[in-house]
Amino acid sequence: MAKTKTTFFCQNCGTQYPKWVGKCNACNEWNTIVEEVIQKEEKRNWQLSKPTKKASKALKIHEISTLEETRIPTNNNELNRVLGGGLVTGSVVLLGGEPGIGKSTLLLQIALLMQNKVLYVSGEESQSQIKLRAERLAGKNEDCLILTETKTQNIFKIVENQQPEVLVIDSIQTLYTDYIEASPGSISQIRETTAELIKFAKETNTPVVLIGHITKDGAIAGPKILEHMVDVVLQFEGDRNHSYRILRANKNRFGSTAELGIFEMQNSGLREVSNPSEILISEKDANLTGSAIAATLEGMRPLMIEVQALVSTAVYGTPQRSATGYNIKRLNMLLAVLEKRAGFRLGAKDVFLNIAGGLKVEDPAIDLAVVSAILSSNEDEAIAQDICFAAEVGLSGEIRAVNKVEQRILEAEKLGFKKIILSKYNKFPTKNYQIEIVKVGNMMDMVKALF
Repeated sequence: MAKTKTTFFCQNCGTQYPKWVGKCNACNEWNTIVEEVIQKEEKRNWQLSKPTKKASKALKIHEISTLEETRIPTNNNELNRVLGGGLVTGSVVLLGGEPGIGKSTLLLQIALLMQNKVLYVSGEESQSQIKLRAERLAGKNEDCLILTETKTQNIFKIVENQQPEVLVIDSIQTLYTDYIEASPGSISQIRETTAELIKFAKETNTPVVLIGHITKDGAIAGPKILEHMVDVVLQFEGDRNHSYRILRANKNRFGSTAELGIFEMQNSGLREVSNPSEILISEKDANLTGSAIAATLEGMRPLMIEVQALVSTAVYGTPQRSATGYNIKRLNMLLAVLEKRAGFRLGAKDVFLNIAGGLKVEDPAIDLAVVSAILSSNEDEAIAQDICFAAEVGLSGEIRAVNKVEQRILEAEKLGFKKIILSKYNKFPTKNYQIEIVKVGNMMDMVKALF
């Protein structure tokens, strides 16, 4: 029997210590150091018969052939967009999200939609539970295999017998291996089981998709090295009280991290939302004050979002500033610009801001829409529903240019807007648009053009 060794790990960041300490020096968290027993045993390969591997050879950079990576389509346009075109063979994808947000539903639906042989391994639900969920989801993949198992050695035996083209693990925190004497979900077990799955994926060119739990801070549970080990890290966001879900790529070695996928949770599963503006612009019968439409971009995807503002007299001494889906510090900056450069007295008024649809926006191009919505609520004058905005507001009150303005104009034109207000400092392509382009240079120009 090999000698056992006791080590200490931080449950928050995964830092290893030779003895117990009260505070982790890496992440400054208290009482997160736990003791784990690691059995010093020669680690076997994921296969029973370990093949001999030749040593790698160093090549000059011009001698390396640039082959296009092979991708497996998922038959889901939103997921394909975020991944960069599909699952790359041999890649490892980590999907994180809050409990109950729909991670298992998304991957089971993808497994049922794909035309490939998929092995769906669940350590959290029984096969009958997964069967009940699959019956209400779209897709009837006859080659979708369901396995309930948490031990990696047993999983790899089934994999060698069935030879699946895609492997789905739900979830990585439930797996354990015999080569580590620690409980499932611990730092060392997560690191070791992930390393085994990555080695399997690279040696067999089989894409592996992992579901990961998250902590109360929103980070993926386990050591931070878990996100460094995998090829793609996806984040599934949304509010369980709303039906819409957003899929983002926090890391992608085979594509852009700026793409966005939007889904709607229904009884029959997740529906792809090809036109996001349908959920980001609320339907209303009459012109209401405090509402403005902004043309923004998420990666390469143009979106039309509704900015809602409410300005009222402060009942208490200190006025309130509240923002949902928008940076509160940037809101305070824009209010100071309106006070200093445009002469609007907002210092003694409460200001509330909301981005409709539950989206969090960091694009500075919505500054002009935020300012317009605040002025509309303050002056109690409605903005016409066929007007949209796309410009950044500077500290001196100037209206600054934004990037990819042509895509914003074309999206507004496609959705039937009659007028778009932009910065006059933008470089406009010489093209005849069906939408009227209003060019403004400072805050006063904008107020005159709008009201």
